[in-house]
Amino acid sequence: MSSSDIERVSHHSWSQIPAEPLKGTITRKLITGERMMIAHVHLKKGDDVPRHQHENEQLTYILSGALRLWFGANDEREITVRAGEVVVIPSNVPHRALALEDTLDVDVFNPPRQDWLTGTDAYLRG
Repeated sequence: MSSSDIERVSHHSWSQIPAEPLKGTITRKLITGERMMIAHVHLKKGDDVPRHQHENEQLTYILSGALRLWFGANDEREITVRAGEVVVIPSNVPHRALALEDTLDVDVFNPPRQDWLTGTDAYLRG
């Protein structure tokens, strides 16, 4: 390990990261490393995330609230994820979501979502 590796260590506080407003009342905060990204996504009851898919593998961990998720091009599978639960979404699986309650969702992506970093995630900005 070199001293330059140690210098690349970064420390973050969610409270210091500005929330980015998205569609409806959805907001998110991002922290990105070289090969992964973590996000806090806040949704109010009734907020929906339209169907989309991405190359990134995704872990969705619900800290509070509940999300109903549908998977597949025709909603072939439905899962409700509640506080303390995690869903693993493989690469390129179409999915959409609906907040059943006010929800704090922690999403982890590998690799980082370039569309989120560049603001080209139109499905979340409508």
